Amino acid sequence: MKILLVNPEFPNTFWSFKHALRFVSKKAAFPPLGLLTVASMLPNAFKTKLVDMNVSKLRARDILWADMVFVGGMIVQKDSANKVLKLCKILGVRTVAGGPLFTAYYEEFPSVDHLVLNDAEITLPQFLADLENNCAKRIYASDQFADIVTTPLPRWELLDMKQYSSMAIQYSRGCPFDCEFCDIVVLNGHTPRTKSKMQVLYELDALRLAGWTSSVFIVDDNFIGNKNKLKSEILPAIWMWSRQNNFPFSFNIQTSINLADDDELIYLMVAANFTQVFIGIESPNEDSLTECGKSQNLRRDLTAAVKKLQNLGLEVQGGFIVGFDNDKQSIFQDMIDFIQNSGISTAMVGLLQAPMGTKLYKRLKSENRINCKPSGDNTDYSMNFSPRIDFNILLDGYKKVVRTIYSPKHYYKRVKTFLREYRPAPTNLGRIRKEHVNALFMSFWQLGILEKGRRHYWKLLVWTLFKRPRLFPLSVTLAIYGYHFRRVANMQA
Repeated sequence: MKILLVNPEFPNTFWSFKHALRFVSKKAAFPPLGLLTVASMLPNAFKTKLVDMNVSKLRARDILWADMVFVGGMIVQKDSANKVLKLCKILGVRTVAGGPLFTAYYEEFPSVDHLVLNDAEITLPQFLADLENNCAKRIYASDQFADIVTTPLPRWELLDMKQYSSMAIQYSRGCPFDCEFCDIVVLNGHTPRTKSKMQVLYELDALRLAGWTSSVFIVDDNFIGNKNKLKSEILPAIWMWSRQNNFPFSFNIQTSINLADDDELIYLMVAANFTQVFIGIESPNEDSLTECGKSQNLRRDLTAAVKKLQNLGLEVQGGFIVGFDNDKQSIFQDMIDFIQNSGISTAMVGLLQAPMGTKLYKRLKSENRINCKPSGDNTDYSMNFSPRIDFNILLDGYKKVVRTIYSPKHYYKRVKTFLREYRPAPTNLGRIRKEHVNALFMSFWQLGILEKGRRHYWKLLVWTLFKRPRLFPLSVTLAIYGYHFRRVANMQA
């Protein structure tokens, strides 16, 4: 059979980095790792092609080439996925769909011929066996979680790596915490399931042999869900591999704030060339943290925890939410103050949404407060429930937060706050490439001449050259990020 794998388009959001990527001539931040992994699970006799709509157009002839079109994606890709499915239906090509979007909302896709839901390691072989016997069912689902030591290497040869700013691997699935608004535990469970040490090293080798020499995003739900295995096996192995291969990759992860409690874990990560950590801070309001079950963030000085991680060599990127029942009108200024004081340059602030299946969704539904399905994009000024605080006040306050923290004055000041605290290991500074030089000169023009806040840009660069010259490339990178964030904020206003 001939299989076309399609990754639907992401909308232009804070997460897309669309306006920043053009500085380095890239089209997408991350590859469609799920589809590349599914491709490895297909029979060797199958012919496979990949179209990532974030880097190239999906054409009718691509679809007509295939016997089946496999569509994956996340909730935020829903609109694009629907367009793909509609085109396949018009052209008469069978469709197979899976991944978080379809697992959570399979009832909304009646046109899909076959839904392969939950962990593909379990459900895809069942579908393929029935397909071979000409008795394929419409829905394949499982209430079991896969042992991901069986997960194969992604098919990197299907990808044009030059189009991406980062590659990705997965080490674990699942999170030990139980935040009310989060659907991770619904999809992947509480118990972190991890790959073996050799699997991780094979995946790193595969990327290196494919010619990749830049950032690698470890896309786990919570990288430190199993601290003991990380410290005893995984991180020492990554450090040794990185050292033997002259540190070809820098790593960034998603994790929880309790990382700051474990110095040994931090030191091992920094030694292995981990440079960025995305942490769900959510709110400076303890009542709101208690409300949503964010126990790991309670009874601690969050600003001090962030600065500790920065001091030890990790750039903290933060997720923030407004719209909790316990949020008062003061939350907007409180959040601005926290973000500015902590020096979290990349601060992703969104409106609370209630994903299907979460504790939050169930609670709000029992209170008759659910209005619609969530969009999957918590920065699009929409909510799928009625908040306690007046929605117009909430929306105005949210806009104030976003416009303030990404205004040139506040943003560049916050970058300086971060650079004062940041103490990276020598190996964590990265290599300068031609694309970085091009980005520097493009930033001179776009940020230093065309933008209204250009004087703040030049002040940051001059300050960095004199005070933290080793961090000058990072300073430019963060300035470019800020340009993207402002573009998105102004577009949505």
